[in-house]
Amino acid sequence: MKTNKKKYNSKKKKSHIPFRLNFLFFTVFLLFAMLILRLGYLQIVQGEEFEIEVQRTETTLATGTVPRGEIYDSQQRKLVGNDALQAITYTRGTGVSSKDMATIALNLAKYIEMPNITEFEQETDFDLSERDLKDFWIALNEAAVNKRISDEQKESLDGSEIYQVQVDSVTEEDIQFEEEEQEAAAIYKRMNGAYALSTINIKGEDVTNDEIAKVSENLLQLPGIDTGTDWVRTYPEGDMLKSILGNVTSESEGLPENKAATYLAQGYARNDRVGKDYLELKYEQVLNGSKSKSETETNQNGDIVNTIQSYAGEKGDNLVLTIDMDFQTIVQDIAKESLANKSEGLNDRVYVVAADPNNGEILAMTGQKRNFKTGEIEDDTLGIINNTYQMGSVVKPATVLAGYMDGAITLADNTLVDEPLTLAGQKISSVFNRSGSVSVNDITALERSSNVYMAKLAMRMGGEYDYYQNMALNIDYKNVIKKLRSYYAQFGLGIKTGIDLPGEGSGFIGTADNPGLALTFAFGQYDTYTPIQMLQYVSTIANGGKRIAPRLVDEIRETNAEGNLGAIQTQMESDVLNIIDVGEEEIGRVQQGMYEVTNGANGSATSYFGGTEYTVAGKTGTAEAFYDGENESSKGESVTNRTFIGYAPFENPEIAVFVIIPYLPNTNSNHENTIIGRKVLDAYFQVGDYANLSDEIAEENEATTEE
Repeated sequence: MKTNKKKYNSKKKKSHIPFRLNFLFFTVFLLFAMLILRLGYLQIVQGEEFEIEVQRTETTLATGTVPRGEIYDSQQRKLVGNDALQAITYTRGTGVSSKDMATIALNLAKYIEMPNITEFEQETDFDLSERDLKDFWIALNEAAVNKRISDEQKESLDGSEIYQVQVDSVTEEDIQFEEEEQEAAAIYKRMNGAYALSTINIKGEDVTNDEIAKVSENLLQLPGIDTGTDWVRTYPEGDMLKSILGNVTSESEGLPENKAATYLAQGYARNDRVGKDYLELKYEQVLNGSKSKSETETNQNGDIVNTIQSYAGEKGDNLVLTIDMDFQTIVQDIAKESLANKSEGLNDRVYVVAADPNNGEILAMTGQKRNFKTGEIEDDTLGIINNTYQMGSVVKPATVLAGYMDGAITLADNTLVDEPLTLAGQKISSVFNRSGSVSVNDITALERSSNVYMAKLAMRMGGEYDYYQNMALNIDYKNVIKKLRSYYAQFGLGIKTGIDLPGEGSGFIGTADNPGLALTFAFGQYDTYTPIQMLQYVSTIANGGKRIAPRLVDEIRETNAEGNLGAIQTQMESDVLNIIDVGEEEIGRVQQGMYEVTNGANGSATSYFGGTEYTVAGKTGTAEAFYDGENESSKGESVTNRTFIGYAPFENPEIAVFVIIPYLPNTNSNHENTIIGRKVLDAYFQVGDYANLSDEIAEENEATTEE
């Protein structure tokens, strides 16, 4: 029995082992069979579908820049234009990695020259900082730089902190690039500034035909790179009016930070070039064209594989200014010559501005200023809208009308005695009458420039009608000044004029601390005003009481098929801001008073306007002031400002003008304010020394055309 049992157990063990092996082999066989079947299914049945998926592209819309509109003078001569340039461009795909861009940059550097200066070569005005070079090295050596970061740092730091550690780990030895690598770093910096599906210029200046050819032949190796055209602003008339024409941001500057949100909401890209200041900024929506549109195909990696332009874009509309370049040139030359040859003491500048008083169109404007450091005379036209000065007696016509508006005088009661005023702590007299008593009405008060008449108007506005020597001035002087300011504001004094330029100043408003200031305020010795405010003021009187916003733009025109000025899109209209609250007869008396200033027997400017072929009305001014120019050591010194307002012809005004010569010595022989006013009007009417102006301009234009 025992023997048989052993045999049985032995047989049982022998048969169990082969079965397990067989089961294992069978299972493996089944798994391999299933795998083969699955692979066959994927390759044969779904192979084409997966191949399509691998090759799948996505089409999106990308935009490109177009040239800005241009700026012309009133005779349609170009002041600001565009020069077309060949360009190497880059359109960044979606999801393109830094390494991909760095690789493209290295390839592109083989075909173009990319001039650059590193921070190691010079301390200022460099193209590539040390950080720029490190960024490029990191993009090419991500694996190597990651080894320099500890596991602890990777776990504890966020993305930006880790990148800073990476930057810090790059050594100076790492960034000792060869020339071509350094050019690639400069290219990479430009590429890295592009946003997804936006196009930027890698190289927009000095691109050679050879570079265009080489890049065009190798576009397959350069995803997103293309050749095209760019534009740059040009100024055919040099610096003429450049300070008010404005500037445009560069691509690297892009959208101004304080306006970026607004521009982005309007469809701009962050690297778009936009108007930075003045006319370029004010008319951004006009000058900025319609962007080009391209259907851009990107693969699964985000690389751009094809671009088809669906819309070529449209250049911006053009501005036609109210200024005639020939007249502007003459006015500039008059101002520059005066400053060069007639300035006295601390006088380092002169401002002249002229307009049509009936519609606010600026006819010419110039500021000329001597550079304190170099002694050279430079353009400062911008000072017309944002520099402020005490103006003196040119304010008196507004004071007379303020007297009428306030009821201090009437058409039946407008005669006062001009006599030296001796008030408690203050003396006031008129230049023409230092000791006697002379009865003057509103017209003769302007003709003879009576300080006393204006002071007595202020007294009446404060309720004081009777004067006696050494009297105490018991008036609510703060209220008098407040009322005068409100009346002056109707003419544009002390408030912004509404000129179509950003950055306009509104003048300086002083804080009154004694009654006597109300009296001196009445003849222009306290608050300060800008030249453009003075022009608006005299224009308001000239046109009979309408305060009109001055403007520089006359028309907005499209661009025709030949690239020249096309049809009118918008004809700018006059903007009447308010009408002064006084009757026609009262305005007429003030106009007559200004006529007597330049034509009357006792007029302060009659000697300068005798024999004119046109009839002028005007007013001269002299203000006691303090120097506030660039010479720091002379700040606060007592000086005199000389001013002139005028318009002509008196019966039907075509032009109003304002001139100021600031910072003269208190004792001076300078009458350039009136002399310049006469010259500007002579030039406008082409009489006197300018009688043959039309022929001279025609000859100059003909010579320029032949050249």
